[in-house]
Amino acid sequence: MLSTSRILVPVLAVGLLSTAAFAQKTTDLGTGRGGSAHIKTEWTVGGAHVALSYGRPKLKGRAEATLMPPGQPWRTGADAATVITTDKPLTFGKVVLQPGSYTINTQPDERAWQLIFGKLEKEGQWGVPYLPALEIARTPMTVQKLSKPVEQLTIDIDRKGGGQRLRIEWGTVSASAPFTIGK
Repeated sequence: MLSTSRILVPVLAVGLLSTAAFAQKTTDLGTGRGGSAHIKTEWTVGGAHVALSYGRPKLKGRAEATLMPPGQPWRTGADAATVITTDKPLTFGKVVLQPGSYTINTQPDERAWQLIFGKLEKEGQWGVPYLPALEIARTPMTVQKLSKPVEQLTIDIDRKGGGQRLRIEWGTVSASAPFTIGK
């Protein structure tokens, strides 16, 4: 007969390993040239180090459609371009991002959004105007209406089922795209 302590130790060890496999750190980068707060959030997830640097505009009573125009690419942040950096391949649908840094834009619409990845020409690259020549690929995003509006733009990576998802929330919208991590 096994003692309870021999069963609990392996269960606790597995729990601690799964928690350690998904760590997050956020660094305040100050205020951008346009006045919005800027942050860099880093995750260790599935053996990959993924970082997002972006400006966090606030709604301040403005209409969402004015700030995120339907049918038009949007910089998905404020001031400098929003940048995702990874040290492992990331697969969003049919889009595979090799290790490196890429810009993120989105194209909002009422029922569906597109997540747009682009080439990062230089550090500190400004987020507008949208430059179609730098676009690498697009992937669909799932859109949901939030019951409580989000005043300040938030981009996050969280677990969804057996994988991860990139989630963008602002105003009454939550748009997300699942992804997997390669080796």
